[in-house]
Amino acid sequence: MSTSRVIRERIWTRLRDVARPDTRFHMNFAEVIPDFDGSEAATELLVQDPAYQQSQFAFITPDNCLADLRRRMIEDGKTFVMSTYGIYRGFLLLDPAKVPEGAALYASWLDGMEHFGTPITLEEIAGMGRFDYLVTGASAVSVNGVRFGKGHGFFDLEWGMFTDLGLVDEQTPVHAVVHDVQVVQDNLQPSETDILVDRIYTPGGCHTVERRARRPKGVKWPLLEPKQIEATPPLQELQRIQGLA
Repeated sequence: MSTSRVIRERIWTRLRDVARPDTRFHMNFAEVIPDFDGSEAATELLVQDPAYQQSQFAFITPDNCLADLRRRMIEDGKTFVMSTYGIYRGFLLLDPAKVPEGAALYASWLDGMEHFGTPITLEEIAGMGRFDYLVTGASAVSVNGVRFGKGHGFFDLEWGMFTDLGLVDEQTPVHAVVHDVQVVQDNLQPSETDILVDRIYTPGGCHTVERRARRPKGVKWPLLEPKQIEATPPLQELQRIQGLA
């Protein structure tokens, strides 16, 4: 069994005590990164960060633990892009100006994003400029910034697409929001696709990562199955942009 699989399963056992059940996947952590008790406290710490306060155009993952952050961003008038579940229907743009007063909480949920968000292509995202901030949930994250998702590699793929288009780079702030039980107290060796985060926000506080490795660049096409490309419209779009299709 791989190291990442062992870590995930160890964390998932602890997570059951603090996770908030998902309406569709309940406690199936292989299919959902859940919300957890205290996520609002972690968000409250994050929004004090200069990277958040200065952000004007961000990418936020659709993880349940980031719903309160998405609500805050809408209320603070910050535009952001979010992927749909599994990236199967690409990306959504959330313009706070299009969310009626009092509807920020609903718009922050995945169903609300479908209602208030606008589908947006990679080319259209690139036309809006670079992302100045990224926030992600995680199944686990190590103290040296190695992030593990559910095991499907969606955030790795998104990062690869964004780096290929020059939307993010080594200097782009990437923050993670997790429960304290999801923080791995070991320094882990990142794989060729692992995204290193700069800061980890938990209900218990903030951990700043001293990154010693560089983040990956580009989509690793040889690692992808043809079925995955067929099921992911943005990958097909990127292939057309790069002249690969």
